[in-house]
This record gives sequence, C-alpha cells and structure tokens, in this order.
Amino acid sequence: MRLLLDTHAIIWWTGGHPQLTAMARAAIEDPGNEVFVSAASAMEIATKFRLGKLPDAERLAVDFAGEAAADGFQTLSISVEHGQKAGELPILHKDPFDRFLIAQAIMEDLVLVSNEQLFDGFGVKRLW
Repeated sequence: MRLLLDTHAIIWWTGGHPQLTAMARAAIEDPGNEVFVSAASAMEIATKFRLGKLPDAERLAVDFAGEAAADGFQTLSISVEHGQKAGELPILHKDPFDRFLIAQAIMEDLVLVSNEQLFDGFGVKRLW
C-alpha cells in the first residue's frame, strides 16, 4: 500500500503520541508499505511552528527532510498539476495545506493517513 501521511499523522508519529491509532501506526510500520510525506506538510509545520502553534514539532520544523529520511519516508514535492487539482477541488474544505494533500492523494493514488473525515467527501482513500 502507498500511504500519504497527513500533517498531524507525521507529528504524532514523530512524537510517539497516542492519538495515532493502532491501525495507522501498523500501516506506517509495515515494511511492505511505501510511506510518503508532502512538501505541503513541511510548509504547514514550519509555518505553524514559527507562529508558536506547534511548539512540540521543532525537530520537523528544523529538518523535515532529515526526519522523513530517518523514518524511511519518501518526500513528495508539489507539482504544478497538484496545485491545479487543489485549486479545482470543491470548496468543502478551505485549508490550503489539506487541499494539496487531497490533490496529491487523488493524483498519485495514495491512501491518506488522516483522522479528517471531511476528506472522505473528496473521494480519497483514507486510513485511520
């Protein structure tokens, strides 16, 4: 299975937080799965850390790529096509970071690891 971690899933994984469900943790740990993290999450974490909204995410805010590599995750850049798809999505969800993740999950055929039930309205495959 090819997984794309939502921003909170990355934070909770890295911090070992219990909010990450056993199903999500098992899927991330499964060596048969490919795990991706998005440039959108890197931007969201860096921005919110700088604003003081994510004080526990310093490691990710400072070295997102290094932390991803250490966990064996692959990074996923945002392409022009991802941006266009994100902009075309219906306005059910206004968060631009989430819109990028939804677009990437759809276009790259990835299962989105997220607790956001609102994502289901976009037709993405979601695991939580």
